[in-house]
Amino acid sequence: MLQYAAKLTPGQPEEGGYTVTFRDVPEAITDGETLEDALKYAAEALELALEHYLDERRITPAPTAKRKGEYLIALPVSLSLKCALLNEMIRQDVRPAELAKRLKTSKQEVNRLTTLTHVTKVDRIAEAFRALGKELIISVA
Repeated sequence: MLQYAAKLTPGQPEEGGYTVTFRDVPEAITDGETLEDALKYAAEALELALEHYLDERRITPAPTAKRKGEYLIALPVSLSLKCALLNEMIRQDVRPAELAKRLKTSKQEVNRLTTLTHVTKVDRIAEAFRALGKELIISVA
């Protein structure tokens, strides 16, 4: 599961709230009136920013270690796997049509497989990795 470090900067005393930024994903910026709101919106902003990376066929940045005072914002496991799959497709310059051919399925199914907001079974993601010559290995720490 990917976890990105978020910095929460308190607003001015008269304004209150927090501004949230991610050094690994500078496009992900949000704010919240309370700490809880800021952290909730941070997860949403991170997901939206990563979706733009993938829409533009740019490799999503790898998360770096959390620094003192930062909070870790975890992506859901399914999104983490889809980011990894899409990054591998970009590295290998494999388009959805080519992956569909390798999986013997439709381009529509591959588009669903690579859409962050679409629910996908992990077995199907593992098949896609195998079609790219990679093996999905899952561990519990």
